[in-house]
Amino acid sequence: MATTTCQVVGLLLSLLGLAGCIAATGMDMWSTQDLYDNPVTAVFQYEGLWRSCVQQSSGFTECRPYFTILGLPAMLQAVRALMIVGIVLGVIGILVSIFALKCIRIGSMDDSAKAKMTLTSGILFIISGICAIIGVSVFANMLVTNFWMSTANMYSGMGGMGGMVQTVQTRYTFGAALFVGWVAGGLTLIGGVMMCIACRGLTPDDSK
Repeated sequence: MATTTCQVVGLLLSLLGLAGCIAATGMDMWSTQDLYDNPVTAVFQYEGLWRSCVQQSSGFTECRPYFTILGLPAMLQAVRALMIVGIVLGVIGILVSIFALKCIRIGSMDDSAKAKMTLTSGILFIISGICAIIGVSVFANMLVTNFWMSTANMYSGMGGMGGMVQTVQTRYTFGAALFVGWVAGGLTLIGGVMMCIACRGLTPDDSK
């Protein structure tokens, strides 16, 4: 009973994490305009993995997809690849784990075969979660680097008016998709660990 519970909980956590990864990958708010120095603005800009958007003060929002692939930064393409690989591995892991559930009987499949399938799905979930966490972390690191570079450039052009004039430059900070991606990757990773733990309960005594 404990093995089945561990399997089901691991599957549900991984399923929830996979849904979060898909949602984060499709969200447009990976980076949002920093409004610390300029809280009142006519437009609000935010960007995702697939398109950039501008929201006006009137409420009208216009989004434009990235029409180029080779012209995009290498880091952005790497994040795209990591998220997509994580999603694909997560989907395969879900399919494998469903047939590996102890409460589901398919033909003459014994517990040893189910144990191997459970371990396989757990490994897939762990890799999927790691891919999501690494992808989001790489994007976050890129944002932090660009933020401080923009801050340095913003104040390097100060002059006149006693040095109180600063150049206007758009800076971007963390968007909601980053936090969704971190949480989703963590849930998928935990679900994978639970599936690996459940594998021990399915392994026959003579092969433990």
